[in-house]
Amino acid sequence: MKKRLLALLLAGAMVFALAACGDKPSEGGQSPAPGTDSSTPATTPATPDDAGQSPAPSGAGIAAADLKIGLVMIGEENDNGYNYNHMVGMEEALANCGLSKDQLVIKRNVGEDAGCTTAIQECIDAGAQIIFCNSFGHEQFMIPLAEENPDIQFCHATGYQASQTENTNDHNYFTKIFEARYLAGIAAGLKAKEINNPKLGYVGAFPFAEVVSGFTAFYLGAKSVYPEVTMEVQYTNSWSDAALEAQVAKALIDNGCGVISQHSDTTAPATTAQNAGAFQVGYNADMIDAAPEASLVSARVDWGVYYTFALNCMMNGEEIPTDWCQGFKDGAVYLSRLNEAIIAPGTQEAIEAAEKKFMEEDFHVFSGPLNGYEFDSSTGDKVADWSLAEGDFYDESGEASAPSFCWIIDGITNTIK
Repeated sequence: MKKRLLALLLAGAMVFALAACGDKPSEGGQSPAPGTDSSTPATTPATPDDAGQSPAPSGAGIAAADLKIGLVMIGEENDNGYNYNHMVGMEEALANCGLSKDQLVIKRNVGEDAGCTTAIQECIDAGAQIIFCNSFGHEQFMIPLAEENPDIQFCHATGYQASQTENTNDHNYFTKIFEARYLAGIAAGLKAKEINNPKLGYVGAFPFAEVVSGFTAFYLGAKSVYPEVTMEVQYTNSWSDAALEAQVAKALIDNGCGVISQHSDTTAPATTAQNAGAFQVGYNADMIDAAPEASLVSARVDWGVYYTFALNCMMNGEEIPTDWCQGFKDGAVYLSRLNEAIIAPGTQEAIEAAEKKFMEEDFHVFSGPLNGYEFDSSTGDKVADWSLAEGDFYDESGEASAPSFCWIIDGITNTIK
């Protein structure tokens, strides 16, 4: 049976991630690439798993007709990306909970600055009993207002500080997107094997835990079906910049990568791959329409699972966990449609077999034996060796919702310029 790592390692995961990988930048641009996908699974109320801290009380139940909700977004839903996906998730939750959109107070294009305080306060003044903020940099402005308004619940996507405050009404939420990355990696690995090119490429935004966790999971998925694969990672140092993403994607392809993937916001890597005769795996949007001859599949998030859960908690007078993080089994992450015209034979069957592990087994993506190193996020230089023994696993998102895996494992070249 697989064993957990030493408690010290798990308890220090978030501290390590921030120290080894540097301060995590704003995720304001952390929007998925433009596009929509009709394969979004039906959202049902979810129950919290064992990931996270002790739950905090949400107070007495609120009648559905009396519930007022605040949603503070870094952008607006017409981006067809990150904010669009949050809005889709919120609309799913409203429908699931029997609520109307006029019960939702929306603040769009809210920056990670003092304007965030104003936006949140306007939600409070409008009578919101629960307020969601969707950008990493919003958290520092949310926490003081949570302290001042203990009867209102404050929920923050992608952050990590809720467990560190004395507020009982601070909450962090995220998903196990690394599970969908692993599944998408299987499609990439089989395609790489079909074209007899074991070198993968990855367009990363920043060299921080959320990106590192994702590309490591993607690589491990590919390696599970094509053991010879290696992967080169390069960064744009921007969450959303089509020109930079195209430039990095082209550099990876020129370096011999036959299949690339991305943690970046636009379809530029997909179209660049198509123009260069390579293949691509996307993120957070179906990119097949943008690059029908290159895009294999995409890893996606369904935010509606959390929004449904949190709103039900409010109406039922139930506790909202300080940290919430769910994955494939709960429908919080999934794959978009497979591009049947270009995927390698056996791709669907291989992915279904892996999905079965997530559904029926105690399967962990980051399982030993793994060897690698801690790195300096500014230079990419090795700081210290790191390893994970056979039989052990790194419980990503098991102790906190925010990603924390931030080591470079053997087989991956981490290029920071």
